Amino acid sequence: MFHKLMDNFFIYYLSHFDKHCFNVQIHGEEYTIGEGKPEFTILIHRDIPKKELLESTELALGEAYMRGDIEIKGDLFHMLCTLLDQADRFSLDRKGLRNILYMSEKKKDQAREVSSHYDLGNDFYQLWLDPTMSYSCAYFKHPDDTLEQAQRNKVDYILQKLYLKKGMNLLDIGCGWGFLLIEAARKYGVKGYGCTLSREQWKKGQERIRAEGLEDLVTIDLCDYRDLEDKGLGNHFDRIASVGMMEHVGRSNYATYMECANHLLKEGGLFLLHSITGHDEVVSEPWIRKYIFPGGTLPSLRELISHAYDASFRVLDVESLRQHYCRTLLCWYHNFCKVHEKVARWKDPEFVRMWDLYLCGCAAAFHIGYIDVHQTLMTKGNNNNLPMTRWY
Repeated sequence: MFHKLMDNFFIYYLSHFDKHCFNVQIHGEEYTIGEGKPEFTILIHRDIPKKELLESTELALGEAYMRGDIEIKGDLFHMLCTLLDQADRFSLDRKGLRNILYMSEKKKDQAREVSSHYDLGNDFYQLWLDPTMSYSCAYFKHPDDTLEQAQRNKVDYILQKLYLKKGMNLLDIGCGWGFLLIEAARKYGVKGYGCTLSREQWKKGQERIRAEGLEDLVTIDLCDYRDLEDKGLGNHFDRIASVGMMEHVGRSNYATYMECANHLLKEGGLFLLHSITGHDEVVSEPWIRKYIFPGGTLPSLRELISHAYDASFRVLDVESLRQHYCRTLLCWYHNFCKVHEKVARWKDPEFVRMWDLYLCGCAAAFHIGYIDVHQTLMTKGNNNNLPMTRWY
């Protein structure tokens, strides 16, 4: 068996990931990696060069799957869980991939990077998101919650944590298609202001505001969060929410982001920051940065807390929603599978496999705890007028 493995470097390389048992088929031969009953099979239609595997395991395997050079016989989610659980064995040449791992974090470049993902088109996202058009972690209060109900739960949960009162001013940094702002205006009578860098999201947001008749209460601008103070909005908001946006800020801008939020929020105001988080401050995901979120960076929780306190925020509550995001992504993945043919006609099969890998891979990463997602509730300075329990 060992001699057979050595005949092909790719097979030999895969043999290092032996915590779980699986089969590999190539050139009419079948090999078994690990001990026990095989849990899935990797079909190799075209070999992956040694250089690519040693430069980045993640990028080499991801691109091979996109091209159809490798195929998975079995459950894609389970296969990705087993591989990501052994990510410490992945190869990564940081110097060779520095242009992917360390992209520009300048304002103009970040606007282009955000647009490359979110401006794929509202028609595309409507195919597989729920009717609320929420593209962040849902909140499953009950086992039988649908995706739409869970997304409504998430927004209600955030608004409850923000302890809103009628007439307050609420800022949503990175507001997406505006659902949170619209719900806040409808249910609490607050005045909502949102910003986004995605023209497609901005357009859809305007349509939704008009459809709800909320033009007097909700405004969405196509602008960068760093420009809000120049619009005369300093010290203007009673509450700030930011959901799934911190991942696009960039490590060099964390202090700036927190300072901007600090300057925009009134003394004693509440700030809820909802962000995917990594376990360290090392960028190690070249495939997702190249194909899905160019320039995207996951902050660690310790970074968020440190920068928050540097900007005069005081943390009230931190909650992990890791399992909720795994389930959210699997819902998106199953929805996306139903529209494969339509998306393939619009783009191509490689694009479809890329999004399969993205949605399933992220679900796997949350499932095994490779990444997390936290809601952090803070006040600007101290506020002794809030309820004393978390479940207000």
